[in-house]
Amino acid sequence: MKQRYSRDPVTNRSLRHSVRDGAAYAVMLGSGETYFSAFAIFLKASTAQIGFLASVPALLASFAQLLSAWLGHSFGNRKAIILLGASLQALIWIPMSLLPWLESDYVVEIFIICVTLYYAFGNLAAPQWSSLMGDLVAEKKRGRYFAFRTRISSMTSFLALVAAGMILHFFDSHLATKTGYLILFSVAFFSRLVSVYHLIKMHDPAGHVAAIEMPVEKLTWKQLKQSQFAGFSLYFALIQFSVALGSPFFSIYLLRDLGFSYVEFMACTAATVFMQFLTLNRWGLISDIFGNRIILSLCGSLIPFVPFFWLLSSNFYYLMVAQAFGGIIWAGFTLSASNFLYDLIPPNKRATYMAAHSVLGSIGVFFGALLGGYLGSVMPAQYIILGYEINLVSQLYNVFILSFILRAITSFLLIPKLKEIRRVKPVSIRRLIFRIVRFNSLSGLNFEVISSRKKTVQTEAAKKNGS
Repeated sequence: MKQRYSRDPVTNRSLRHSVRDGAAYAVMLGSGETYFSAFAIFLKASTAQIGFLASVPALLASFAQLLSAWLGHSFGNRKAIILLGASLQALIWIPMSLLPWLESDYVVEIFIICVTLYYAFGNLAAPQWSSLMGDLVAEKKRGRYFAFRTRISSMTSFLALVAAGMILHFFDSHLATKTGYLILFSVAFFSRLVSVYHLIKMHDPAGHVAAIEMPVEKLTWKQLKQSQFAGFSLYFALIQFSVALGSPFFSIYLLRDLGFSYVEFMACTAATVFMQFLTLNRWGLISDIFGNRIILSLCGSLIPFVPFFWLLSSNFYYLMVAQAFGGIIWAGFTLSASNFLYDLIPPNKRATYMAAHSVLGSIGVFFGALLGGYLGSVMPAQYIILGYEINLVSQLYNVFILSFILRAITSFLLIPKLKEIRRVKPVSIRRLIFRIVRFNSLSGLNFEVISSRKKTVQTEAAKKNGS
């Protein structure tokens, strides 16, 4: 039986294709984009170059979202822009897959250029896709639909990531790592083409264009300070800065400093994706009932502990558990942040506001990753404090500690300023935790909100039937 997302058959069919588009896109992520850092390390990139890879492409590519909004204003056809960006993103995998055979001293720099174009083409499609999905998905179903779509994508990405890791490990053990990456990037290329096919099948409702606006010109500084959108975007950008200070270098820490194999690297990465798959539906349901602000508060308060846990042990199994914890937290944060934006932004200004939000976040990533790459290269792995010698496992511990501190400060100062936009059932974080999560000896971890939701639906149905 096919999943029903909308009563309108045209919209319902489009949303089914969107789920399939998300699954194909996730294969591209799992088999290709996830291994960008590992590929750069294979190409002999330094810590500073990894920081450059994590910062410059994201910043430069973010301006493609502003270009996308301008194109929407000029041509009034968002689906054509989506297809153009997605198709060009697929094609960029071809030169990337051939880089290991290129005899050049600048192969890492060429790879960074390719990654910049890859993100730019994706960002060209992003505002128009967000505008389209905002029109197709009903507000009251937004949390559950995007949670379901993301859950399918997460599982597909997980399977692709695991398969890619096994393939890469096999070819690496046979001294044919180049061939392994060629296969991975080829799979990413064809997966994006499948994604494009499903995007073609989607319906674009008439009368809505993701066009550029100039809202800043109409706002005073006082209005800007009081704006919920400005406050949330500032918080998001600072979190991105704090995260980018350490997270891009976790791959170097695993592969170079700890000497993990590609299978171990894959397992640590897959643990995050797998836990996202397990928890996204729950986060989506909580979002619909209790709103997005409560999830942002809970997950935003726990995000600082992700890099902190990396410091406690270098054991492979421990790091898998730490990454699994990160997957749960980031699943809730990413979903609620995305839905919170939909709630904040008027539909007619969605493209421009989301483009501005993305650019601001990318600026945070740029400065964070660039600073992290520099500090990870120059800060020592040995300290002498009050006559005691402290030896760090890796120089990168410095940026992990700094990332933890800045995440904590940002969350502590700015999360209390976020306010819920929709009318939702009020609940505190403490009550939410105790109300939602309980442990049953037969069924394990349960989310009580589900049964509560079912009872509510049954009660409403009974009232309609007069019983």
